[in-house]
Amino acid sequence: MNMKLSTLALFIALSPLSVSASDDADIQARVADAKETTGAFVQELGGALVKEMKANGPVASIAVCRDLAPAIANAQSLKKGWKITRVGTRVRNPMIGTPDVWEQEVLKNFAERAAQGEDYQAMAFYEVVEEPNGKYLRFAKAIGVQEKCLGCHGDKAAMSADLRQALDQAYPYDRATGYSVGDLRGAVSIKQPLNF
Repeated sequence: MNMKLSTLALFIALSPLSVSASDDADIQARVADAKETTGAFVQELGGALVKEMKANGPVASIAVCRDLAPAIANAQSLKKGWKITRVGTRVRNPMIGTPDVWEQEVLKNFAERAAQGEDYQAMAFYEVVEEPNGKYLRFAKAIGVQEKCLGCHGDKAAMSADLRQALDQAYPYDRATGYSVGDLRGAVSIKQPLNF
């Protein structure tokens, strides 16, 4: 069994549920909605980040990820009735970016898939799980490190003193540096309650 299939088998063993054909159609519609929501989230955040970087530089752009990203996620969560968040392979803000057990397994799977040559652009995973509080659709979309990410997530020694100081002040427990282009940065994670 190859690594991809063994990881998939591990996910299946965690507690997925079998669903009827009508439930499966509902799941597929929910997955499509999750993909669209994730795409809109990433596009809005990325656009705001690029705009702020060009206008005011990397120190000012910290506020986009620190303040705007959670605000976008919260607004979408309230609108959809889902939990939408970003989680990291190395966490910048442990209060909102630490992956849960399911997300940790997905990130490990994403890293294996990337090592086999799969592109982060289309990399996603979903499954239906049962937890003590009920059934959920879990969905995650990979976030890969791009050149524009390195200003705040690359080698800390290469950053300006002002940027290092601003990051240390905004994120006293920051571990999200030292990345290179093509690394797995984390994922957008969505958790939807199910009623069947």
